[in-house]
Amino acid sequence: MKGVHAAIVTHFDDELNVDHDAVAAEVGRLAAAGVHGIVPNGTVGEGGSLSRDERRAVVETVVGATNGRVPVCVGVSAATAEQAAVYARDARSAGAESLMTLPPLLYRADRRELAEFFGHIARAAELPLLIYNNPMSSGSDMPPELLAELVQAVPSIVAIKETSGDARRIAELVNLLPEIDIMVGGDDWALEGFCAGAAGWVSGVVDVFPAESVRLWDLCLAGALPEARALYAALLPLARLDMTPKLVQYFKAALDEIGVGGGPCRPPRLPLTDEELATLREAVADGLAVTARRR
Repeated sequence: MKGVHAAIVTHFDDELNVDHDAVAAEVGRLAAAGVHGIVPNGTVGEGGSLSRDERRAVVETVVGATNGRVPVCVGVSAATAEQAAVYARDARSAGAESLMTLPPLLYRADRRELAEFFGHIARAAELPLLIYNNPMSSGSDMPPELLAELVQAVPSIVAIKETSGDARRIAELVNLLPEIDIMVGGDDWALEGFCAGAAGWVSGVVDVFPAESVRLWDLCLAGALPEARALYAALLPLARLDMTPKLVQYFKAALDEIGVGGGPCRPPRLPLTDEELATLREAVADGLAVTARRR
């Protein structure tokens, strides 16, 4: 699992039903921009607000819209191992190529329980597993030494999305687990992560500015750091909003701002305040400016 992967929003209509046409259009836009993967039903995708049937239908829509152009890694996070396994089996039957999961929600599992939790999901779906370390969302932090133990215990783990906020962990994980793809999950230190040897990036910023995100990755691979730093500086204001509790609202509003449509969120998420919208618009303007310069 390498390169730039878009953590996509789930589009809803005015009645807060899933808008599958909008989801498909978004996936088509991302694939055309050259992203290396699509990640639905994650944190950005409001996976926790979707029913089982809705989750499965979203995956079917996303897989159909990719038409084989890019792989699909599906979020299956849940409070229990069996519920996550149900989501995992559904994702596999809908065409997912890999799975992403947080540790168990609502319970801080110990090392033995984590190994069983991830192992249960892996056995249920028989698909590659991306372990998602996001203490802000899950309430549990998995430090590098624990992740190394989990990789040994669960052979299906092929990648780790590191979103702890500590960029130093990327270098530590790359050195500790050279056989595992270490993915940057914290958007406001993506450049640092790339330079530390990350295998790629799973991000909501990619959903908003896909071509620019792919270019940032390509510049880093080519060693063109001055140009990469300049591009990243333009994306950084939006990237910083990803590390806030209202990241979903910010990304959907950003999609509205660029004219492709993000739509509403489901409760308990409410629309942004006027002050928050002003902050978001300034951030999007920086990204649009660099886009305009490249045309």
